[in-house]
Amino acid sequence: MKNIKYKISLCLFTILVVSTAANAQKLIESVAGIVGNEVVYLSDIENNVAEYRRTGDRSPIDDLRCQVFRELLISKLFLDQARIDSIEIGDDAVEGELNMKINDAIRQAGSEKALEAYFKKSMVEVRRDIRKALVEQQIVAEVQNTITTNLSITPNDVKRYFATIPKDSLPVIPSRVQISIIQLDPPQNEENKAEARQKLLNIRSEILAGKSFNVEAILYSEDPGSAAKGGEIGYMLRGELEKEYADAAFSLSKNTVSKIVETKFGFHIIQLIDRKGDLVNTRHILIRPKVKPEESQKAMEKLDSIANLIRNGSMKFEEAALRFSTHLDSKINGGKFVSTNPGDRTNWFSLDELSKDMYVRVRDLKIGEICEPFTTTDEIGNTVFRIVKLDNETPAHRANIKDDYQYLYNATMMYERQVAYQKWIDEKLKSTYIKISEEFRSCKFLDQGWLQ
Repeated sequence: MKNIKYKISLCLFTILVVSTAANAQKLIESVAGIVGNEVVYLSDIENNVAEYRRTGDRSPIDDLRCQVFRELLISKLFLDQARIDSIEIGDDAVEGELNMKINDAIRQAGSEKALEAYFKKSMVEVRRDIRKALVEQQIVAEVQNTITTNLSITPNDVKRYFATIPKDSLPVIPSRVQISIIQLDPPQNEENKAEARQKLLNIRSEILAGKSFNVEAILYSEDPGSAAKGGEIGYMLRGELEKEYADAAFSLSKNTVSKIVETKFGFHIIQLIDRKGDLVNTRHILIRPKVKPEESQKAMEKLDSIANLIRNGSMKFEEAALRFSTHLDSKINGGKFVSTNPGDRTNWFSLDELSKDMYVRVRDLKIGEICEPFTTTDEIGNTVFRIVKLDNETPAHRANIKDDYQYLYNATMMYERQVAYQKWIDEKLKSTYIKISEEFRSCKFLDQGWLQ
């Protein structure tokens, strides 16, 4: 099977170095290729090669340069078509993704200053370049969508595609399970909340008296994602934060500390590090209300009674989930546990996709069995209590039509899209002005219609 790869969506650092291709300071001698009205510069290629090397690619340097050059030429071919079709994407359309990329980059680099030093650019320039790259990425996606808008496949197409794959090349599908859960949250004990608030008040008082917010966050914050970084969470838009947190953060002046703020995660105090327009960079200390042993015992006893009602046939699991479970995403579906990924709402999980607490309970169950009640944490880190029923399981196996039709359907669709893209590229090359620098004319892929 011919594997055609279009790495339009590159890693952040690669996106950044590619995005400056139109910089007016670059000399004409640095041009590696021209596609219609689009230009690929030598510096784009070398920067990408350096980034591939940084992330572990050890391909021969000439092969890697040709690979990168091909990817950039294909990207420019799509962008040139977008110019012809007047496809445009506004900067606002990528603002949310831009902020996530910036935050990820700062986390990887360690700080804003480190990021600026890495790219030898100011944060304003970094944001500008990443925004431009993300806009181009979306434009390319729009062109690709127009190419495959009428593409559809039938079960026979899936069977034909499956038949082309050598049996020893079929992927091994790991063991997977379908499960249902009933969850109970801890009782809403105001005493627990009061204790959490008092602990945070004490910490706040120490900070106001001169102790370091960073150090206090490292010592006491119960947010594992930010505690080690002194509570810093990076630049965020208002919409990316919990409303209560955002309201407090955007009302602060630099370096001041908020009063106690309650969100679904628990209680916070917040310090404003910096604000840039609609973005704020803050650090926080999170304290969650603690569940007392007697409250845990009460919840576990209730779950045990529910499980026994189901086991002796007095109540169906689906009925019990709807009646008792506090897990909103599953209770309306009879307790069926479904992925929280909005793009893939699957109810099949490999065991290693489950949390450790869920894994150790599910692995020894037989189909239809319910585990003993256990304590765990939910998707946002709060303590909850659960029982789990194993609904179905499939052992590890090589992919087949009967058990893995959706997987093979997706693979077939991906393959057909790649075929459609390649066909479009072949036709587009016939009518597009292409110029290739002598330095790259030895790249083998150029024989596929790029040299005119």
